[in-house]
Amino acid sequence: MQSRPEADDHDDVSAALLAQLRSTTASGRVLTGGPEYEKAVRLFNAAVDIRPSVVVRCVTTADVQAGVRAAREHGVPVSVRGGGHDFWGRALRPGGLVLDLTGMREVHIDADRGVATVAGGALSSDVVVAAERAGLTAVTGTAGAVGMVGITLGGGYGPLTGRFGLAADNLLGAEVVLADGSRVDTDTEHEPDLFWALRGGGGNFGVVTSARIRLHPVPTVVAGTILYPISQGHRILADLDEILRNSTDELTVDVGLLPGPAGAPAVYVAPTWSGSLDEGAAEKGPVHRLTRLGTPLLADVGPAARSAGLAATDAMFPVGRMGAIRTRTVAGMSEKIIEIVEHSAHAFTSPFSAILLHQFHGAATRVPVGSTAFGRREPHRMVEIISLWEKGGAGTGDPGGSRHLRWAEQLHAALEQFSLPGGYVNFLGPETPDQVAAAYGPNTGRLLAVKSAVDPDSVFAGTPLPSAATAPAPTAG
Repeated sequence: MQSRPEADDHDDVSAALLAQLRSTTASGRVLTGGPEYEKAVRLFNAAVDIRPSVVVRCVTTADVQAGVRAAREHGVPVSVRGGGHDFWGRALRPGGLVLDLTGMREVHIDADRGVATVAGGALSSDVVVAAERAGLTAVTGTAGAVGMVGITLGGGYGPLTGRFGLAADNLLGAEVVLADGSRVDTDTEHEPDLFWALRGGGGNFGVVTSARIRLHPVPTVVAGTILYPISQGHRILADLDEILRNSTDELTVDVGLLPGPAGAPAVYVAPTWSGSLDEGAAEKGPVHRLTRLGTPLLADVGPAARSAGLAATDAMFPVGRMGAIRTRTVAGMSEKIIEIVEHSAHAFTSPFSAILLHQFHGAATRVPVGSTAFGRREPHRMVEIISLWEKGGAGTGDPGGSRHLRWAEQLHAALEQFSLPGGYVNFLGPETPDQVAAAYGPNTGRLLAVKSAVDPDSVFAGTPLPSAATAPAPTAG
């Protein structure tokens, strides 16, 4: 993929663009090539091969504003890099200008108010580690290396969803650079429509350079990993479905199927108990009950810092593999769905792939659907279909990834008739327009109205948005 268009006047435009950028930003932070440029365009998914024209390593909001204005003036597409974990590589655009926020990772904890002020490039682990020092924690996803702002804007399923809602539900306010380069502060009282859209509407409305996030006094949870052999899978998954339908807010459980340590797939159960540690750690309590559903291959649960769980997921899914992701939303683990995921687990094409189901329940379901842009509030499971492989790695036999991608697509297709409309917007790409069209449900019309008001030229495209033709009528705020 070419890094620059071939128009005759492009070099002149690039020279003018670079001159403007370097007049407002230190020249060493305006990158068009070299080792630092290569580092800046290296993302979590090594299958992404997108070459932007210029990377601006931002360290202040003013840097972001200058970058947005320069890109607009010179007709260059803009993208924003935070954690860089998007599977489609939307942190980069071909021939574009990247606003690289990885130098903006400051986290300030106001322990008295229970609030974290988080810079736009901070990782989830940055926030959780800082909060733990004050005896607090933040609602995040399962991985620490994911950008905190990015996961929050798209929704943010995670191990505290049942107790405290989505990451988006814990967003209290934000500083945003808009498409014209202006800066605004938004919360429930200031620019309320924009704030509504940021809570679940994805990175489509501006560059969030700072976010204020609600914290909670739960730095230690009871958590861990339980693995069961696939031979017990059907019964384990069916029993878990019944347990999770009736679980308390304090218990959120990720369930999945992984290639097991001996080669055969295994059922993965990852509970997080955020209530009383004594109750959660009790031998007859709600967490240890999950170790007695069958005969486990591994049962390692107990009190742990939340940061330890994030680090464990990062180790399981390291940066640099090639991959693809798909998503479905299901009401629960029906007999047919269990059969489908078991069949797909037996057909894993790579030892690094996974099928994960994230529980949506409790506090997250009690947020009115129209109060944020996130489009689905009834209890459900978000299915994460992850296909990962190493380029030219031993045993993959397919450095191009076609058979690994085909495995993910086949599972995605097999689940369609048993799935609810839409899907998790952070995991949706251009190849599933039907899911994109339904992703925001009754909030679609209002979301597109906000987009039209704050970014009518679609400068920002962090995650897919439906087209106006597919939008139902706006709901009341």
